[in-house]
Amino acid sequence: MDFNVKKLASDAGVFFTRAVQYTEEKLGQAEKTELDAHLENLIARADCTKNWTEKIFRQTEVLLQPNPSARIEEFFYEKLDRKIPSRTTNAELLGQYMQDAAKEFGAGTPYGSTLITVGEYQRRLGGAEREFLQTSAINFLTPLRNFLEGDWKTISKERRLLENRRLDLDVCKARLKKAKLAEAKAAAAPDFQETRPRNYVLSASASALWSEEVDKAEHELRVAQTEFDRQAEVTRLLLEGISSTHVNHLRCLHEFVEAQAAYYTQCHKHMQDLQKELSRFPNAFAVNASTSGVRSPNPSNALESSTLKIEEVKPPATGTRKAKVLYDYDAADSSELSLLADELITVYTVPGMDPDWLIGERGNQKGKVPVTYLELLS
Repeated sequence: MDFNVKKLASDAGVFFTRAVQYTEEKLGQAEKTELDAHLENLIARADCTKNWTEKIFRQTEVLLQPNPSARIEEFFYEKLDRKIPSRTTNAELLGQYMQDAAKEFGAGTPYGSTLITVGEYQRRLGGAEREFLQTSAINFLTPLRNFLEGDWKTISKERRLLENRRLDLDVCKARLKKAKLAEAKAAAAPDFQETRPRNYVLSASASALWSEEVDKAEHELRVAQTEFDRQAEVTRLLLEGISSTHVNHLRCLHEFVEAQAAYYTQCHKHMQDLQKELSRFPNAFAVNASTSGVRSPNPSNALESSTLKIEEVKPPATGTRKAKVLYDYDAADSSELSLLADELITVYTVPGMDPDWLIGERGNQKGKVPVTYLELLS
């Protein structure tokens, strides 16, 4: 690999000179050209915009993709200009698991049929989430990223160039000041050495040299001042564009909120539809509850339990049937009959009774039993 030694040495020299100049400015030992108040305010506003845009961008990334490994993978896909693969959302994966489980448990069972329904709506929720993520990435994240990786890099580059122009200007000011001081000393020297002609000639020559140095320094100062003013104007125009950035980000923010509102509205509708679907076979909840030993509360059943006295119910002369118990069931109170899976009992109904319940008999014991726990035999 070829190295440009001269350029490397020159860059190192400039870096060292800049470091010394910065140090002297901090210690108050060197003159520093101050920017005008308007430009300073624009710079402060731009820095504030960059810092908060970066924080909002990062946190939005976390909100839309909590998995850090997935975020890193997407970052590399973007840098390689490759299409980010479509991901299955967690809700979609949950819905798929539920539907696969229903096939194992039996789609005709209360638990299986409920799993199928809930799984389908979980997949719908996942689809809504994917649409929200895509919309938010395009309408909100992308503009913020474009500002940070595009406009802000341009602004930073021009600001660094302005700072270099400012340092060059201060160097020229210091050089002119030094040349004028030396010229003044050289001009004053002959007054004290008029009896020594040779020294007078040397002093006059030195004065002429310093006069030339002053002229040269003044020319360099004018050039440096012109370049500084031109760069300050370029930087000012770019910084004033931050107002347009705010307007653009405001529009993107509205679109992000609209996407969120649409997503949550869609999720709410899906959940309402799911509740309506489940209300058609509410005993599915009782089946789920039985597996954990807890009976789901039902206000109407509770009211009926408190008013119905099993001891007072007389079985009808006809209409009794045999039933096989499908699941274990623990009676909630004295009006109900506890059941054991696979046992046979006699069941019948009474006028005005909740159709989801029957009266069950086993020997001398009787009580209400849920229909969904039974397989009625002909």
